[in-house]
Amino acid sequence: MARLADLPATLTIVGSALVGLLLRLRPLFITLGIAFALLIILAFTRLPYDAHRALGRAAGECHGTVDLLVVLGGSGMPSGAELRRLHHASELAQAHPSAAVWVIHPGDPAVIDAMVAELELRGVALERIRRLNEGDNTRAQALAVRREVGEAPLRIALVSAPENMYRSVKAFHKVGLRQVCGAPAWDHAMDHDFAYRHKRIGGKAYVPDVSTATDLRYTFWNYLKLEVTCLREYVAIAYYALNGWI
Repeated sequence: MARLADLPATLTIVGSALVGLLLRLRPLFITLGIAFALLIILAFTRLPYDAHRALGRAAGECHGTVDLLVVLGGSGMPSGAELRRLHHASELAQAHPSAAVWVIHPGDPAVIDAMVAELELRGVALERIRRLNEGDNTRAQALAVRREVGEAPLRIALVSAPENMYRSVKAFHKVGLRQVCGAPAWDHAMDHDFAYRHKRIGGKAYVPDVSTATDLRYTFWNYLKLEVTCLREYVAIAYYALNGWI
C-alpha cells in the first residue's frame, strides 16, 4: 500500500523532469520547426530545381571529344538511378565511338555484370567495356581510376547523377586527373498536361478539386524531394572538403 501511495509523487517527479527537459530542448524544436517551414516554402519556388542544376553543372560539363567514359555506380540493378546513368552512357558511347567505356561499381559482381549487359543491350560493343569491381565511395573510385589510367593524358567523361557531379569531378581532379569533365545523367520530365476533370471521373464534391493544380500535385513534391537530395549532397561536399578529397 505504501508503494501505491508513493505513485502520485513519483509520477509528479517524472513529469516535472520531462517538462524541464522539453523546456531545455525548446530552442531545438523551434529551430527544427523553422527549418521545416522553410523547406515547405522553398518547395513552392524554383530554387530547389536551380540548386540541383547547379550541382550538375558547376564543375563543368563535357564538350568536344573524350577518350574514356567512366560510369560511376552506386545503386542496385535494376534501379532508376543506375539505369538512367547507363542510358546516358550508351548515348555518349554512340556519340564518341572511339572512347573506351569503364564501369566501376563495388560489391556483388552480378551487379556490375548487369550494368555491362544493359550497356551491351543498348548497343555498346562488349569489347569496349571494362569492369572495375571496386570503389566504395567516390574518393575510392577516383583513386582506382587514377591507378588504372596511370600517366596517360586521357580526356575522361564521368557519368553520374547530377547531384553527385560536382563532388565527383572535383574528387577526380584532386587525384591528378585534370582532364575530367562531367556528363550528368539528367532526368527528363514528361511533356504532358496532367489536368483532368474532377467530377467527370467521379471526384467527390467534398474533396478539394485539384484537377488543374499540377504544380501542387507534382512540382511541389518533386521540389521537396530535390531539397533533401541537395541537402544530402551539400553535407557530402563538406565532408569531402574537410578530408581534403576535393
